[in-house]
Amino acid sequence: MSPPPLPPRLRVLTEPQAGAPPLIAFRFRDRADSLLDVACPLLAGPGTETWDVGDDDHYRLVTIEQQESGGDIEAAADAAYRRLLAAVRPSPHPYLLRIWNYFAAINEGEGDRERYRRFCVGRARAVDGMFNDPPPAATAIGADAVPGRLQLLALCSKAPAIALENPRQTPAWRYPREHGPVPPGFSRGAVLDADTVQPRLLASGTASIVGHLSRHAGDFAAQLRESLENLAALLAEGERHTGRRFGLPDCEALRVYLRHPRDLATAQAVMAASGIPAARIAYLRGDVCRRELDVELEGVFAAS
Repeated sequence: MSPPPLPPRLRVLTEPQAGAPPLIAFRFRDRADSLLDVACPLLAGPGTETWDVGDDDHYRLVTIEQQESGGDIEAAADAAYRRLLAAVRPSPHPYLLRIWNYFAAINEGEGDRERYRRFCVGRARAVDGMFNDPPPAATAIGADAVPGRLQLLALCSKAPAIALENPRQTPAWRYPREHGPVPPGFSRGAVLDADTVQPRLLASGTASIVGHLSRHAGDFAAQLRESLENLAALLAEGERHTGRRFGLPDCEALRVYLRHPRDLATAQAVMAASGIPAARIAYLRGDVCRRELDVELEGVFAAS
């Protein structure tokens, strides 16, 4: 007889609750007073996102703040990721599951001098083979509050996740040369705790990209609907890999990054038809890494 599934190790809440200390308590703000403050101003929705992991020490959060020297985001990314691997690989939590990257002026610079492309070069230079086999789920967003500051947050664990790719999209780590000197180093998502009664699927930053090409430039509503199609396809891929269902209504927390605050009302109208509970959606001001796109999603979904 097979042993019963383990109890859940992780849950994500958009309202703080009494109990064990959380691993992560994100606050969405127009300033950054701590390394857990996401400097993307809150436009609507919950202002906090709490990741509760109980007390079994399965997870660890590594937070890194790296200052740029003279606006050199490439060198800052190199240094930050070397610090990350030095902290993680020899530890009891060597597996990188989910990474968030926030830095200012993400689209500044033309062609290969764009800051996001230089960030990708610096990250690729710093990481090891284990990082790319396969890469963790990740998001990179342009934040406003602290110019010259790269904020890196990494969820690590004692066991690997199940990395996911989206059948509608080219894996980011296989993007062709037109998107930069090196492809971005992230997977589209990850399933955590597949051995428990309720796994979680963590969706990386998800935008209006089909294959490797941006879609619907200049049409915000169409971009958001395409992003939701991509999100639904990723959830179906999670079910294919685990045999557990992940649906949009099973969302525990969703971040919607908007380049332009004027698009908030349209975003709320589109999201109202998605099936994702409105109380679990935080709308944030942030720049998407592709300058032609105006919206990006990321979230956490519990198996039903």
